[in-house]
Amino acid sequence: MNPHAPRFENQRVTFPDVPFEDDVVVADRTLSHGVPSRDLLGGLPILRLIPQDVHSVMDYLNGVATGAGAVLAPEDSAAMAASMILGGSVIGVSLMTDYRLSLAKVIPIETHEAIDYAWGAMAIAAPFVLGYWKTSPTVGLMHVISGVGTILASMVTDYRSYRRR
Repeated sequence: MNPHAPRFENQRVTFPDVPFEDDVVVADRTLSHGVPSRDLLGGLPILRLIPQDVHSVMDYLNGVATGAGAVLAPEDSAAMAASMILGGSVIGVSLMTDYRLSLAKVIPIETHEAIDYAWGAMAIAAPFVLGYWKTSPTVGLMHVISGVGTILASMVTDYRSYRRR
C-alpha cells in the first residue's frame, strides 16, 4: 500500500503528506445511500462499483424482462411458468428488501444479496432442468442471460441497507 495515498476513513479522506490539520470530507455517493452491507462469504461483492439504487432499478427491470418470457412462449407451459415465477420472485423480493426503492423494508440487504446469487443460478438452470431449452430457445436464452447478468452484477454492487435493524 502506498503510504502517500489518501486514506478513506468514515467518509473522510486524510492526506499523510499534506501539512494541513483539516481533512477533506467526501460526500456520500449519490445513488448509494445507507449502511454498507457486510461481506457475504468473506469476500462478496468483490467490488462495489454499481450503486445500490442502480442495482435496485436493474432488479425491477430484470423481473419484467424475465417475466416477459411468458408472453414469448404461451404454448410452452414450462417456459411460461418459469418466466412468471422467476420474474415475480425477483420483483417480490425487491419490493420487500431493505433499500430505498422498495415498499416494505423486511428482507435484510445481506439476505437479498444471497437471494440474488441463488436466483441467478436458478435462472441459468431452469431451461435445462425444466426442459424448455429446446422447445423455447429464446426464452431459455433470456433466462440464462438474466441469471448470468444477475450474478455478475451482484459481484460488483455496492449493497447498502436503507435502515439497519
